[in-house]
Amino acid sequence: MNSRQQKLDAFGRLLDIMDDLREKCPWDKKQTLQTLRHLTIEETYELGDAILDNDLQEIKKELGDVLLHIVFYSKIGSETEDFDIADVCNEICEKLIHRHPHIYGDVVVANEEEVKQNWEKLKLKEGKKSVLEGVPKSLPALVKASRIQDKVKGVGFDWEEPHQVWDKVEEEIQEFKDEIKNGDQDKIEAEFGDVLFSMINYARFVNVNPEDALERTNKKFIKRFQYLESKAGESGKQLSDMTLAEMDVFWNEAKKL
Repeated sequence: MNSRQQKLDAFGRLLDIMDDLREKCPWDKKQTLQTLRHLTIEETYELGDAILDNDLQEIKKELGDVLLHIVFYSKIGSETEDFDIADVCNEICEKLIHRHPHIYGDVVVANEEEVKQNWEKLKLKEGKKSVLEGVPKSLPALVKASRIQDKVKGVGFDWEEPHQVWDKVEEEIQEFKDEIKNGDQDKIEAEFGDVLFSMINYARFVNVNPEDALERTNKKFIKRFQYLESKAGESGKQLSDMTLAEMDVFWNEAKKL
């Protein structure tokens, strides 16, 4: 692997290239914090896909794209003299030192959970009014639910045993069924949300990341459905013209594969 100096040199090279692009490239010169935002989100999702696929070469490439965006934002910040890349690095360094008193101070922790609890307590001491302030409003709902539950767990608001959480899941499912019988669409949606929230909560107790689990199922479904489409095409048929029984034959073949 590269030495520390080689790593610093590579980062310096990226900063130099960013300076050149911002000065000479018509597209790069026009970009603002706002115009880059949606591109950054896209790059982050692409990195997430590469991680789920465990494609290390693709992870390396996507990390480079994300790093470029961080350098880009910092370059724009330096042009208005609000912040630069050194400020960004120093800010996170100071935060990490402050949030890890068991490493840089005299606090003793027994395990990972105590580290997370200390983290949330320190954030409140820093002036945050709620442990949930750090949950981005624009997060997808599934990820947001998971982060909310992680946050409140950090201050002790959590179930004690997995069976208690599963009892809650079953309770919410029953309430959902009741509302389906009543036919009130608004209440049906509300209870379905409660079912999902409780299932995501239970996932923590069985060490499952709900986002990863659902994406794994998405990928599995896509792969099987595309196999179904392919086999239907080979037999000269359109899916819309096939019966469910006919489609099930190819679907079961895909499951075996």
